[in-house]
This record gives sequence, structure tokens and C-alpha cells, in this order.
Amino acid sequence: MATQSAAGAALIETLTARLGATSVLTEAGAIEPYLVETRGLYRGSALAVVRPRDREEVAFVVSECARAGIPIVPQGGNTGLVGGGVPFGGVVLSLARLDRVREIDGSNATITVEAGCILRSVQDAADAAGYLFPLSLASEGSCRIGGNLATNAGGTAVLRYGNMRELTLGLEVVLADGRVWNGLKGLRKDNTGYDLRDLFIGSEGTLGVITAAVLKLFPKPQARVTAFVATASPHQALRLFERLREGAGDQLTAFEYMPDFGLEIVLKHKPGAVRPLTGRHASYALIELSSPQKDADLQGRLETILGAAMEDGLVDDAVLGASEAQSLALWSLRESLSEVQRLEGGSIKHDVAVPVSRVAEFIEVATKACEADMPGVRVCAFGHFGDGNIHFNLSQPVHMDKQAFLAEWGRFNHMVHDIVHAMNGSISAEHGIGLIKRDELSLYKDPVALDLMRTLKQTLDPHNILNPGKVVAIGDHSPASFPAPSGQS
Repeated sequence: MATQSAAGAALIETLTARLGATSVLTEAGAIEPYLVETRGLYRGSALAVVRPRDREEVAFVVSECARAGIPIVPQGGNTGLVGGGVPFGGVVLSLARLDRVREIDGSNATITVEAGCILRSVQDAADAAGYLFPLSLASEGSCRIGGNLATNAGGTAVLRYGNMRELTLGLEVVLADGRVWNGLKGLRKDNTGYDLRDLFIGSEGTLGVITAAVLKLFPKPQARVTAFVATASPHQALRLFERLREGAGDQLTAFEYMPDFGLEIVLKHKPGAVRPLTGRHASYALIELSSPQKDADLQGRLETILGAAMEDGLVDDAVLGASEAQSLALWSLRESLSEVQRLEGGSIKHDVAVPVSRVAEFIEVATKACEADMPGVRVCAFGHFGDGNIHFNLSQPVHMDKQAFLAEWGRFNHMVHDIVHAMNGSISAEHGIGLIKRDELSLYKDPVALDLMRTLKQTLDPHNILNPGKVVAIGDHSPASFPAPSGQS
């Protein structure tokens, strides 16, 4: 311990000498915001928070930590949901000050940005240049591109544009020994060996520190139409989605599902929220069509598809946004759902994916299993229906003690994840593995795949200093168990 403490003190002195005292935070009050993620599952600890200003300073910090044998936890906006950004000792490497847009190449339809750029700033920069960067998340005003890349973020537009892997052409990465891999090529074809880029996207900072990326841009939508539709069941919603996919093609930008309980708590807790349809219905879909062509008759196309679906009994009721303000109000009903669910007490959350063909079956089977296990539990299954990603969340029974309910999270996780696994799905769709799902991963991931993952980790980070203990557990900095979650919300 004395040796580790001496090494830590010497490291902080070295980093301070190079970066300056304002870039190396050690006071308890200053580092506190970096020790807990948004969801508050874990509270960590750190020797210091280091805030480099550019790639060279990042490389210096990583090389010095490697020399001292002290772990590094990269952080972006610290909006993670699975404990992946929580430090347990070592140094927090904040990328927040690497926030430049380096280049916009209109002819190549790309934007090159640093990892600390806030997602909304990238959206705005693309928009100002006459383009669209389509990644859209509830946390887009605070999450940062490095974190989006590290978790392979998805969001509401994956159906049309794909997740971060599909939106990224090149990366710049600082490796565990401080070397810099410059892969910032805006190429759509590069068949010169292994695809290193995709190793780092989704690796949650365990293989390297992403410092910049070349991202794809798209034509800005010039026409858009939004609808809020009621259906009798998730199975009817799935059949409606299939109709829209066939009838609208790539004009179908979003198909977001939410249950009756989800809409009711938004109406209850969101100021200004208005019921969009008469009466209550079992399930709802928020649908958006968009096109880069101004004269595209999206409303006519959507009305035709919904009209036929209503005649066939797939749709109970529907409303189209008659103006931009009305469309935004409809979107707000969906986007407010995660925020308001915490107001209903304890919430046990699952971010899962199954094949699109089984998404309705999953919702039905998992709902019945949870309700049978705990009468009164309120299932809030919502999400990106068109790509199979469901946020299968459970709100506590109305009169149950919150902490007693949250104490059941492990049991419910196994129950839900067993169902997901039986349907050939994934226990993490877009939030990552982090810490909370690390041990469960060994229950569901193919053992050969896990062995390959560990081999990659040991090869790229042989001393296990990059976000140790997250995703896969290896080596000296990976204790058998971390502190138990303090609760979920």
C-alpha cells in the first residue's frame, strides 16, 4: 500500500508538472462529480481527475500511468448507466476538454470531431453546414462523442441510420502504452487488414482511449411527418411495423414503442403533456417518416398505410402531427418516459435486444413472467421497436417499499435475461456491459467469444490499466467483486 501510495503521489506530481495544477484535480470536492454515474449504481474513488487539452496530453497521461502501473478510467459526459465509467482507484481521465470540431468535409459527407464534443454540439455543427448527424439520445445535451463511441450508442434513429459503429469511418486512439493509432481516414472502403476501428467502438475504454473520430453525415430531412398510433397489443404493433417497413422503405426513420403504463405516467408527471388520442389503449407507437426531398408526400403515404392497417384491425386510433409544434409534442411523450419513471418509485431496468421478429413475443412472455413472480409489479417495456431493442423496465408495486423492491434486481435480471437468451438475444443493446452486467456476461456469452475478448484485452492492455474490471475481469486491478449497487432508479 505504501508503495502504491508513493507511486500515486509521484504520478500526480509528474502530471501536474506537465499539464498544470488546474488540469489535475485532487481535492475531494473537485473529484466528487466524477465518482458516480447518472444512475447512481456505484460510488467509486480516485487518486485524481486529469483533464488533458489535446491528444498529446492524453498520450502523456496514459504513458505515465502505464509506467507507474496505475489504472486509468476514461470518462466523457459521465452519463453511463451500467457503472462503466465509475473509477475504483487510479486516475479518471476526463476527455471533456477535447471538444473541437476539426473538420467538415462536405464532398465526403464527414465530420471529424474530438472525443469530448457534446453530442448536441456535433448535431448543431452538422446542421450549420447543411447536413444531418443522426445520432439522437435523451442525454444528447450532456453525453460526449467518446462515450457514444465507447458504448456503441444507438438512440431513436438506428432504424434508418444505424448505431455508432455504422456512423463511424475512422478513429484516433491512444493505446495502453501511450502510443497513438491514427486511423482518422474518411474511407468507406479500406480492405488493408483487420478492422481495428470496430475493436475500440463498444469496448468501454478497456482497450484504448478514443480521442477523435471521423463520423458520417447525411442530407438534412426537408420533409417529415410524425404520427402517434394506438394498437391492441405489441403483436399488432409488430405487424404495423412490418407494413411500414414494406410501404415506406428507408423513409421510415423511427418506430418507437411504449405501453399504456408508460404513456399514463408521462401524462401524470410531465408538465404540459396532453393525451394524444381518445381513451386508453394497450400499446402505442410513435412513427416518423422523413425525406431529403421537399416535395415528398410523406403525409399521404403514411395516411394510406395507416388507413389500410386500421381497416385490417392493426390500428385502433391514430393522430398525425399537423405542425412542427404538434410533432415535437408527440415526440416529447416518448422522450420523457425515462425521466418520469423514477417518479413512480424504484425501477429495475433492462436494456436488451432480440430479433425483430420476436420482439412482441419477448414483451409478452417477459411481462407475464415478472407479473406472476411479483403481483403488482408494473412493467414499462418501451424502446426502439424496429431494431429489436427494448428497455424492459419494472416499476415497483404501488405500496411496496422501494429498497425492498430494488433488492430484487439481481433475481429479476436473471429472469428477464434468461428469456432474452432463449430468444437468441443480447443482455445489452446500447448501454454497454460496464460493471453491473460483467459477471452476467459469462452466463450468456459464447465461451469462445469470451476467450477471444480476454485475449484481445491482454494483448492490447497487458498490464490491465485501462478501465480494469469492466466488461471482462482480468488481472491485478480486477477484484472478484466490486461494491454492490447502492440502488437503481
